[in-house]
Amino acid sequence: MVQNARSRTVYYASIGPALTLFDLDVDTAVLTKRSTVTLPANIQYAWLHPSRRFLYVVSSSGGPGIAGDRHYANALAIDPATGALDLHGDPAPLPSRPIHTTVDANGDYLLTAYNDPSNVTVHRLEPDGTIGAGISQDKLDTGIFAHQVLVAPGNQIVMLLTRGNNAGAGRPEDPGAIKTFRFKDGVLTNLASIAPGNGFGFGPRHLDFHPTKPWVFVSVERQNQLHVYKLDAATGLALAPSFVKTTLSDPKSRVPQGAGAIHVHPNGRFVYLTNRTFPASGPGAREIAPGGENSVAVFAIDQATGEPNLIQNIDGRGLQLRTFGIDPTGRLLVVASIMSSADGTLPAGITVMRIADDGRLSLARKYDVDVGDVQQFWSGMVTLG
Repeated sequence: MVQNARSRTVYYASIGPALTLFDLDVDTAVLTKRSTVTLPANIQYAWLHPSRRFLYVVSSSGGPGIAGDRHYANALAIDPATGALDLHGDPAPLPSRPIHTTVDANGDYLLTAYNDPSNVTVHRLEPDGTIGAGISQDKLDTGIFAHQVLVAPGNQIVMLLTRGNNAGAGRPEDPGAIKTFRFKDGVLTNLASIAPGNGFGFGPRHLDFHPTKPWVFVSVERQNQLHVYKLDAATGLALAPSFVKTTLSDPKSRVPQGAGAIHVHPNGRFVYLTNRTFPASGPGAREIAPGGENSVAVFAIDQATGEPNLIQNIDGRGLQLRTFGIDPTGRLLVVASIMSSADGTLPAGITVMRIADDGRLSLARKYDVDVGDVQQFWSGMVTLG
């Protein structure tokens, strides 16, 4: 998300198709609920236009393990004073369940990733912020089970993280990769496939860019690892990581779990990512396997080399910490859990943490959230124009 420390920042969180605005008081670490807008299907992900006037939200009647039959990209206009949202133009139909979306640096194109089947689409964005027509693409190498699409600094290369799948139920492992593409006038062209070990034992989920250095930090879900790559003009990323680190406090744990969202601190000195314990009985189940982590991992970044060193794992006070945001002053981290435990003893919620000067986190408060039979699937901070 585009952030500016001199501007007001708000927080949004979704429950099913409903997207709620919260005021954020950084000094007191308090969220105050303000208003809610409802979309035509369950919210999957959202991204801010660089003008900060529009929020693009992808939604679907599907979900984890559920294909669904209604899929949309939605434009929402943002009130620059309050952050209140209004639907802006007609939703654009999408071919399958979207898992992630982003906007290029110039605000001209909306790119959307899909995991099953693995795919990426590009839509033109009109000058008034509404979603225009899709742009035809030649045959693209979109890997297996895409999970994130981002435009690299410079706006000329797109990166698609394809997670692959673990072996199971009589089928072999599906390899993962980071697919890179040239990007010009809304058209993608195959560039490279970044796949250490030919993608086996490599399940990348999300990445984030260092604000000033040519370093890319990759959350590797299936292996609970953090990889660091250097930007490369020829391939987008170097073909091999510079550093590989575990994200778990107990890397020998055999509990089913995976790494999640990742964000670099605005000052570039720290990187944060989530660890998530998976359901014991399949997608959407709320019986979580005991003994795993639902934590935020904190790494200090060596400013000379880019090497991250794990300095903390803090309990996120929730199950499945899917998304989080850091305020632009770098003093607060807010993380949302998607579901309550099956026995109701651990409700879904929004956990607010303070960030110390050394990057470490401390609990400020948790807000319990009643998600009913849906999920709190996306949350994020937005700095208003």
